Amino acid sequence: MSRPELIKQLKSKHPKLNRGQLELIIDSFFKSIEDALKKKKSIFLRGFGTFYIKEIKASHNLRNPKTGELIYRPKRNKVRFRASKKFKEFINL
Repeated sequence: MSRPELIKQLKSKHPKLNRGQLELIIDSFFKSIEDALKKKKSIFLRGFGTFYIKEIKASHNLRNPKTGELIYRPKRNKVRFRASKKFKEFINL
């Protein structure tokens, strides 16, 4: 589902809110998730799941398969999502 589709769906469920208000709500929701992840905090959404940061170690022994040259990849952070038990049950009905 894209952002405009989400706004349309919310507009149909809440006709009293205008498009600008819905965009502001969606933007502030995602901005708060981004800010928490930048601070390496986990986001728990009850009944949906958890977003968290996982640190990936640096790699020293990587090779370019074409040239055989050694490549160094520094440590980095990745965003991970773990679905809640209730969400998994809902999806697997």
